[in-house]
Amino acid sequence: MRRKFQDKQSQPLESQEPKAVVPPPSTMHHSNSKKVTPSHGHYLPQLCRPILWYLLLAFVLLTFLHYYKQAPTSNLPVLSTMPSISRTAICLVGGARRFELTGPTILEHVLNVLPEADLFVHSNLDENTFKLALLRSAPRVTEMRIRRPVRFRETEGHMRLLSAGSSPNGIQGLLQYFDLVEGCLNMIAAYETQGNFTYDWILRTRVDGYWTGPLDLKAFKTDSYVVPEGSRYGGLNDRLGIGNRSISDVALSRLSLLPNLASAGFSDLNSESAFHAQLKVFNIPAEELQFPFCILSDRQYKYPPSGDIAPVASIASPGPLSGAKCRPCVPHCKGECIEKLGPEKWLGWTEWRNGSLELCDGSQPWQEGWEDFFDKVAGKVTADMRLKVKEMTTEVCLQEMTGLKRKAGRWNGPDPIEICNLGSTTE
Repeated sequence: MRRKFQDKQSQPLESQEPKAVVPPPSTMHHSNSKKVTPSHGHYLPQLCRPILWYLLLAFVLLTFLHYYKQAPTSNLPVLSTMPSISRTAICLVGGARRFELTGPTILEHVLNVLPEADLFVHSNLDENTFKLALLRSAPRVTEMRIRRPVRFRETEGHMRLLSAGSSPNGIQGLLQYFDLVEGCLNMIAAYETQGNFTYDWILRTRVDGYWTGPLDLKAFKTDSYVVPEGSRYGGLNDRLGIGNRSISDVALSRLSLLPNLASAGFSDLNSESAFHAQLKVFNIPAEELQFPFCILSDRQYKYPPSGDIAPVASIASPGPLSGAKCRPCVPHCKGECIEKLGPEKWLGWTEWRNGSLELCDGSQPWQEGWEDFFDKVAGKVTADMRLKVKEMTTEVCLQEMTGLKRKAGRWNGPDPIEICNLGSTTE
């Protein structure tokens, strides 16, 4: 309408000429009167211009309504079932042993899916820490905390409450892991206090997670804590978790809430059963969903797997693997072979039906030539990043780690030069 008003105020000079005198109707219809014809160069533009504007506006409106009706419903937000995830913190915890393989997939399928989320990284310092330099490509890095490993005192209470059998490093390994998880929660809480705000959501995942597909945003549930299905081992899969702020406060307090579990009468707990007990004590419902990721592991397991022995999946498995242990390997068992193993009787297995699971022989080290197999399955981008880390010199490492330090809102760890000197980089 504003454009129409401007057009009336700035008509061409042609329209400013004196109007022709039109005889009264009585004289126009007189048989002897001279018929007067309006000038086409004067009257038609003035009469047609408003009509053309109305037609244009109608066309735009009809086009919009047509698109709105035809647009796929999957592209339209459904407020009743899809909560807002605008203020989200991502907790990335664990050691960086194989981060040259998992890092690119975390960047693509988790961090880039939530580009506005704040990333908090909590990891132990070791010879693999330099690989975290890949996070320089992350959309946002709010805080990096790289701590020097500390040994926790194992009390009699810890001995009664926790089981050492399922952890490669015994009870000490469980305490270290619980502290990494809760330490990330403390980082988030400190940042909230500084900014005088509260996150709506916290997503917690692991540095050693290998993702084969994007994180599904429908996994954000307001009334439950979402975990991957399978790999329960007597409790709940604790290799990824998504929850609102209040629920996450309980779910991620893995170390400080151990006395609560002891007081409730629990004992002989592994990581998964301790996590399940923790949610149960505080009446937090858990919801299991499928996720397209697995945990890349160098650990060796008995083969063929049975009972509570963890299966080791090939990263080539169609999946989703929902956090099962995995490695790059030419599958040793799939299809009918897996059905003959009788996995429906086993404890904590991931989904295996319909050919979704292909097994490696986990009793041996990684296969010779696994790099070629990995590159073929993972794709060129991930393969290139693997080679970049493998061939990284100390000079390039220093440049990348310094760039990551500058990008991070907070840097709580050694200087990049110490990290790169400690790392297995080439000269």
